[in-house]
Amino acid sequence: MKRIISSLLVSGLTFSVIADDDVTLQDCTKYESTHPEKAKKFLMCLDGNINLLERHRQTWITKLLLDTKKYQADTGNTQILPIMERALRNQEEYMEDSCRWRYLLDMPNATRSATAYKNCKIAFLKAHIIELKSSKVLKEDLNLQ
Repeated sequence: MKRIISSLLVSGLTFSVIADDDVTLQDCTKYESTHPEKAKKFLMCLDGNINLLERHRQTWITKLLLDTKKYQADTGNTQILPIMERALRNQEEYMEDSCRWRYLLDMPNATRSATAYKNCKIAFLKAHIIELKSSKVLKEDLNLQ
């Protein structure tokens, strides 16, 4: 049992170190074009930024879940984790649907639609990372005794 807790603490510290680094996104504006062939590089650049943000977001989610499990073990409060997991699922669905309607709004221009979708996803991911970083569970002032 002690070994499991220590490994969780070590992995939590690792996530803490990783998660504190801000993500530097590639500047995709230099590739921006309305021509479908030239826009391919722009869309690939946006995809790279989305992948980077999704990895960074997942790191924060993992850290938050680990910290919440530790908080749950320390306090016995078992209500937080299921609600948090449901909120994360719902946030993912909300982000996807919100960006999907923006995609459909710009159809039939596939390039403009894809650009709108990807920019929307980037904005949502950035906002969600900021929200995850500000979680009270991640802060050390929980007054655990």
